[in-house]
Amino acid sequence: MTEIGLAAAERTLSVPGRPDASLTIAWGAGTDTGHRRDHNEDSLLAVPPIFAVADGMGGHSAGDVASAAVVTRLSEVITADFTEADAIEQGLRAATVDIGHAADEKQLGVGTTVTGAALTLLDGEPYWMVFNVGDSRVYMFENGQLTQVSVDHSVVQEMVDSGLIRAEDAESHPDSNVITRAVGFNAEPYPDYWMVPVRAGLRLLMCSDGLTKEINAERIRLYLAAGLRPSDTVDGLIDAALTAGGRDNVTAIVVDVLEAADSSEVEDTLPRSQVPTP
Repeated sequence: MTEIGLAAAERTLSVPGRPDASLTIAWGAGTDTGHRRDHNEDSLLAVPPIFAVADGMGGHSAGDVASAAVVTRLSEVITADFTEADAIEQGLRAATVDIGHAADEKQLGVGTTVTGAALTLLDGEPYWMVFNVGDSRVYMFENGQLTQVSVDHSVVQEMVDSGLIRAEDAESHPDSNVITRAVGFNAEPYPDYWMVPVRAGLRLLMCSDGLTKEINAERIRLYLAAGLRPSDTVDGLIDAALTAGGRDNVTAIVVDVLEAADSSEVEDTLPRSQVPTP
């Protein structure tokens, strides 16, 4: 388990090329081994402009090595308050090489998921560039509504998309832990991207599946809706996952946009509908 960055902080950033525009974000981050694992293979990065969660796989310490490589390499590509997709991919490629060097030849393979959000500029406007490889997730919460931004790279997600199973049955399916894309395994990483405008009042959640396999979307929404500080929200979510069973490592990052320039003229690229409010 590797944690890079502050567990709780607030920061104001200037928007390049717009001396009259700035944005203020606050975040909280945390991780726990859970009740059934003897070590934590999750890692996290919470250093603007990149916030990321990685969930390693490979057994023993191998998963920890893989997830640590990803967050370490992503931290190394941070050179300013805003970044680009090329930098994210540079970090993931470097991590893939590191994972390949660390992998034991006797093991079937070593890899990790990674999901996160990075501040970027699109036509001069600040956006969250959400990126994902695997089945860790990014959600957004705004105006009382929870939306899953990322799309799982998993066998059950493909079955849901093809209509073979219902979305509500995915977590209990025997293949719920089988992912179709990862960082590592000596393969080129292929993240998916979505663009979300940086709007005041927007709240992002990045988490490993140790959270989403224990508490459902509506419970997640309620925790995000409570209006607590990001660090307190993270603590509450992790405690809820542990109380529900804590069968896996659980990691979460919550980022709030406290202040931002008006972005009413820009659009997002969300692939998922909102989780309905009862």
